[in-house]
Amino acid sequence: MVSSGPKDVVRGYFDALAAGDQDAIWNSWAEDGSCWYAGELPISGTWEGRDQVINGFLATAFAHLDPDRQVGLRVTNLFGEGEQVFAEWDSWATGRTGRPYQQKNSGVFTVRDGKIVSMREYADTQHWERALVTAVQPQEAK
Repeated sequence: MVSSGPKDVVRGYFDALAAGDQDAIWNSWAEDGSCWYAGELPISGTWEGRDQVINGFLATAFAHLDPDRQVGLRVTNLFGEGEQVFAEWDSWATGRTGRPYQQKNSGVFTVRDGKIVSMREYADTQHWERALVTAVQPQEAK
């Protein structure tokens, strides 16, 4: 079995997210992996364990997106040294609010034994809230 380096693991995770490959997403994370997201959003805080990262953090994020519209992401930069990987990516979708979501994200990943053990993600949380959470105001609906 060929071992993947940390950058390969992170790139594979993003490829799986883009393809909606649930098995590959699951297999990218260590059982005790954790994810942290800033702010006071439904996805904010620390999510402990692979089940919470995938069925909590990711599921909560995707629940705010319109499933009938395109959801996309593209890695724009990937840097790594040792077990640490820094990634930048663009993501886009339409929220269930009907508003467009276009975000520039970055994250610091730690990879051990071919699995993601931690991720800290940074993005414009105000944009996330405006596009995906805040109810449409009457003047916007016209």
